[in-house]
Amino acid sequence: MNMLEVPLVRLDVDLPIPRQARVGDGGVDLYARLEVLLAPAGGRAAVPTGIAVAIPAGYAGFIQPRSGLALHHGVTCLNSPGLIDSGYRDEIVVVLVNTDPREAYEVRRGDRIAQLVIQRVESPVFRTVPALPASERGDGGFGHTGR
Repeated sequence: MNMLEVPLVRLDVDLPIPRQARVGDGGVDLYARLEVLLAPAGGRAAVPTGIAVAIPAGYAGFIQPRSGLALHHGVTCLNSPGLIDSGYRDEIVVVLVNTDPREAYEVRRGDRIAQLVIQRVESPVFRTVPALPASERGDGGFGHTGR
């Protein structure tokens, strides 16, 4: 398995360092630094994680929801996936939203609130052309292929 070294500053030394739950997992858990109450029906908050990282050039970090929070409590990441560019050096913050129509959700300090996935990314160079090459799909719009 390839390993990527990512420099990390612990802004809160009482929280765990992000790590894979199991060897081969794609993401690492991020933890809540503060307690917040997410109101039902769309309550949201920016939750700091207590870490800052230096993602190497040629890579980006993507904040993903935790499936258990989404399934059991209706809590997910509002701007998913959240993008962390390689030049970002401030604290990682996760924007959570509560989609449950009736129940508030309490985020406690130290809760696992999201996952961070670090992936290699390409730097595109766009070239204008008079027309795009044909494809099987063509110019069918969003949702064009049906259910």
